[in-house]
Amino acid sequence: MRFWTRKIHTWVYFAILFLALQAVQAQSDSRVITTGVPFLLITPDARAAGMGELGVATSPDAFSQQWNPAKYAFFNKEQALGVSYTPYLSKLVNDIFLGNLTYATRVSDRSAWAASLKYFSLGDIQFNEIVGGTIVDQGLQRPNEITLDLSYALKLSETFSMAVVGRFIRSDLKIATDVDTQAANTLGVDIAAYYQSNSFDWVGSDWRFRSGMNISNIGPRLNYDLGGQKNFIPTNLKLGTGLDLILDDNNILGLHTEFNKLLVPSPVAVYDDQNVLVGYQQPDIGFLEGIIESFGDAPDGFQEELKEITWAVGFEYLFQKTLALRTGYFNESLEKGARRFLTFGAGMQLNRVDFDISYLFSTSTIRNPLENTLRFSLTFNMSKFSSVEPQE
Repeated sequence: MRFWTRKIHTWVYFAILFLALQAVQAQSDSRVITTGVPFLLITPDARAAGMGELGVATSPDAFSQQWNPAKYAFFNKEQALGVSYTPYLSKLVNDIFLGNLTYATRVSDRSAWAASLKYFSLGDIQFNEIVGGTIVDQGLQRPNEITLDLSYALKLSETFSMAVVGRFIRSDLKIATDVDTQAANTLGVDIAAYYQSNSFDWVGSDWRFRSGMNISNIGPRLNYDLGGQKNFIPTNLKLGTGLDLILDDNNILGLHTEFNKLLVPSPVAVYDDQNVLVGYQQPDIGFLEGIIESFGDAPDGFQEELKEITWAVGFEYLFQKTLALRTGYFNESLEKGARRFLTFGAGMQLNRVDFDISYLFSTSTIRNPLENTLRFSLTFNMSKFSSVEPQE
């Protein structure tokens, strides 16, 4: 029998942590929607994290690949490289983290492309095996998950653009069971759209309006072992709007809103031989059928469907194109995960390098894995444009 432990913490603790991180499609006593590779839903960059973890309709930046790649068609930099680091459960362990590397370039006034690498490490795991009643050391492993994606964005008009993303997903969890498992691989596609108006006069002030949509991670389910339960990847619909109040050339105040819904089937009830409810699990159907059913399959009808939608609001104040102050709030139904938190953030541009930092303060009774955690990201502006102000 093969099993594994944390290098420092007990194997019982990490087993609980593992289930929390991966949300394996097992029986449950609730109808919380779970997926495989949930790390794809972790906000990687500090700018978005500081505004309530939203970004589908904010101004373009190097990390638009994670939120709405159609924004790259309006990017006001020729080239940019974004690097971010997000510690996970940092109050308990020090080797679980999400790293992200994104490169974006505009190839013309109407088009742009970007590539991104995302790496999620679950830390060092000590694997052991019981042979003849003796525990045999099988060595140290580092379970991890990784994505590699490529996007192309194109302006279809002076104010509207669309983009498509192709994504390779690999989940190598090194799950220890009596039967050896393998790394799970799949592909995902994003389809995104973005609208950015020219500045306009309203009630005596200059404004700019934005809206965005992104359906991300459309793709086949993950399968870690032959004949085993397949896991849906987190196909997600983002819709959002943004409104900038341009006070003057040196002061811009932005207000943003965003709504998210997982396009994954709601869990269905599972009964034992005596017709007693033992929990919930997701139906064994294809991913396209799951996307369609996700809009109307909640057992309690439309009211429960609304509870599956999360919302966020965020604010960003830009001063002299070099300093940014941010805050935001994220809300999720108490019956669908109970993530509720305030975020704060700041950004500064120094010599073609943008430095962003954010902090999360949970307002829920359920502890957030990112609670009281500082997140950092850097953007290297490799072009003649250096302004952080959105393009006119």
